[in-house]
Amino acid sequence: MPLQPATLCRFTAPPHPDVRVGLRDAGSVRDLTAAGVQRLHDLLEREDLPEQLERARRDALPAWPLDQVRLLTPVESQEVWAAGVTYLRSKQARMEESDFRARAYDHVYAAARPEIFFKAMPDKVVSPGDAVGIRRDARWSVPEPELTLVINSSGSIVGFTIGNDMSSRDIEGENLLYLPQAKIYARSCAIGPWVIVGAGEDEARQWAIRLEIDRRGDTVFAGTTRVDQIKRTFGELVEHLFRSQAFPRGAMLLTGAGIVPPDSFTLAEGDRVRITISGIGTLENPVTVV
Repeated sequence: MPLQPATLCRFTAPPHPDVRVGLRDAGSVRDLTAAGVQRLHDLLEREDLPEQLERARRDALPAWPLDQVRLLTPVESQEVWAAGVTYLRSKQARMEESDFRARAYDHVYAAARPEIFFKAMPDKVVSPGDAVGIRRDARWSVPEPELTLVINSSGSIVGFTIGNDMSSRDIEGENLLYLPQAKIYARSCAIGPWVIVGAGEDEARQWAIRLEIDRRGDTVFAGTTRVDQIKRTFGELVEHLFRSQAFPRGAMLLTGAGIVPPDSFTLAEGDRVRITISGIGTLENPVTVV
């Protein structure tokens, strides 16, 4: 049975604290946990996923209105990785923020091997609505809105979600060896809220990505790009991620940023970052200093 497009999530339904797995159905969320699904990543590993979701659509499962649930990150026990310099705009920005040594970004854009780096362990990933962080020792901090690949343990792309790869551009620009400090710190990654399954790469490449940053009620930056501006195929990125690697619980892979605020812009505490991908939905987070 072919997999029909479906929208999955993790959620709680206050006042109940239990984390549940959900299937979006118009303006509500069906409770897949009531059908025996305990963890989202286990569901995404199943070869009979199409049958499972079709059964869930037919069954009389408990459901909650969307405005009565709290959506959580879909990251449970997966490692989160990221690909860099996949958009031409990203290559240009990272060369501009650095000195002559940053010609490495020019080379990697055209190289056979992509830039892939570790981003976060599951417990470091921020849910929708929770605060993302900017480093207190950074002077130039930006969000990076990215389509995120949801990958199972065998290396198959089973879904798509939204990611925010928070970055300290001045720290990375000072020295290429400072990349881990610029990218990996408390609250430096947000992912969610929805996982879209049943869509292929051709469809995903038609989606638009929009970034909006609000400050005290005003939009201080907005920009758009399209997924089809990503230079490399999704399969190419996943193949390199899985080389000499094993991910027994699957992985999340951010695919790079094609929207870069101007050099004069930096995030401030209290800002709100809103990332919308047309085929998925919106991920929104306030900003705090960490």
